[in-house]
Amino acid sequence: MIRTITIPDAPLLEALRPAPETLRLVEWNLRGDPVGVDRDDIDAVILPYIDAGSVLASLSLLPNLKLVQTQTTGYDGVREAVGEHVAVATASGVHAAATAELAIGLMLASLRGIDVAARDQHDGVWRAERRLSLADRRVLLVGVGGIGGEIAKRLEPFEVELTRVGSSARDDEHGHIHGAEELPALAANAEVVVVITPLTEATRNLIDATVLAALPDGALVVNVARGPVVDSAALTAEVVSGRLKCAIDVFDPEPIPAGHPLWTAKNALITPHIGGNTSAFEPRIRRLIREQLAILEAGGTPKNLVQPGPFA
Repeated sequence: MIRTITIPDAPLLEALRPAPETLRLVEWNLRGDPVGVDRDDIDAVILPYIDAGSVLASLSLLPNLKLVQTQTTGYDGVREAVGEHVAVATASGVHAAATAELAIGLMLASLRGIDVAARDQHDGVWRAERRLSLADRRVLLVGVGGIGGEIAKRLEPFEVELTRVGSSARDDEHGHIHGAEELPALAANAEVVVVITPLTEATRNLIDATVLAALPDGALVVNVARGPVVDSAALTAEVVSGRLKCAIDVFDPEPIPAGHPLWTAKNALITPHIGGNTSAFEPRIRRLIREQLAILEAGGTPKNLVQPGPFA
């Protein structure tokens, strides 16, 4: 039974009031000692949205922890931090629309040269060039989860030739999904690769040097997943050489170090991991957590479990 839940910041705590009668909400950002509650009494933790990875070690100090709720779609490092006996739930769905928007925006900006035009504007340069359209492009979408589905939905009116890749080959209501082992062969025909998979041991460096080398000259790599899903060194080499283009919201490491060659690469478009960080975030995460609290009060199983723990 879950009774005491820690909330990482005061604004979120206030937004969740009044709490269900059977639940106690306590503010704690997992730094230092919790105030007003013993560690032994903490049953569930809502992780901070920003830099949650830096406080995961605190979870091991909670002997009766039963549930960890992330505010992100990704959950890399969380299961490892708590072990299999603790349930882990994600914010799946909260960031889907915003991240899909950014993926489309990065594709359009890079293909149409909007980033180049923005730089030219500062120099007063009028550069009229014929650029690639997103229409008619062969797009390889790596990831078919909630965000991948939203990206696919938004690509429909752009008239692309879409190929989807998941962890294993299968069919769904939208057609065929290729398996990850097919990536090198599929890459050879792709003009745009969009990466939106969770970071797991199976997906770390999924887009490796072999996959990147298989891409045709001039292909665009868009990463809105997690940095380590793409081999950073291999991507950098291909982009700096001028053979490939990239439009990335994530990288390994983050932030990209000062002086890194991608900062000045003409074929690179970089945003600072802002995929889900929009005006849509706060109302959606609050709605999700309120739903989770109501489920917990009723003794039910939380939504979005990626590890069931005691709810198995």
